[in-house]
Amino acid sequence: MAVEGGMKCVKFLLYVLLLAFCACAVGLIAVGVGAQLVLSQTIIQGATPGSLLPVVIIAVGVFLFLVAFVGCCGACKENYCLMITFAIFLSLIMLVEVAAAIAGYVFRDKFKCCGAANYTDWEKIPSMSKNRVPDSCCINVTVGCGINFNEKAIHKEGCVEKIGGWLRKNVLVVAAAALGIAFVEVLGIVFACCLVKSIRSGYEVM
Repeated sequence: MAVEGGMKCVKFLLYVLLLAFCACAVGLIAVGVGAQLVLSQTIIQGATPGSLLPVVIIAVGVFLFLVAFVGCCGACKENYCLMITFAIFLSLIMLVEVAAAIAGYVFRDKFKCCGAANYTDWEKIPSMSKNRVPDSCCINVTVGCGINFNEKAIHKEGCVEKIGGWLRKNVLVVAAAALGIAFVEVLGIVFACCLVKSIRSGYEVM
């Protein structure tokens, strides 16, 4: 049974939001791929917050695109199960998406930290030779700058502290960005739930 009255408007607005979600998903995937290409040229081996970030961004982008696709199919076919799935997945992705956006801002432009706690973390990696850090740790990144490095020429601060420090200094910006993204996604959840209620009512009438 097709939705009627005000639900047609809700359905249209949901389509608009789904289009926005798809655009965000494609944008996240593009940013993740770009970041991976840049970091692959500066990070040698080992999993660091910076090296894992592009993978997380791409994964979130792909997942968001799939969620938007499910929502689009559910709205088009007015399928109860698909719309419920869309609402649940969209709720789950909200926190992950906000976290990825914050991390992406912290690691923009250059990799300005070294190791998790500090640059000495690289000494614990067997594949790294003594007195060596990834070139990305250098203040002025050049090929081989991390070999036999001078402490004054590298970023000694750890990435975990870097993120924490940035969050403390920019708490209002982070809060505003998180609220903005969450608001749009909450609208999507509300519209989806309204459509689900309408679809369910149609089933009960039949």
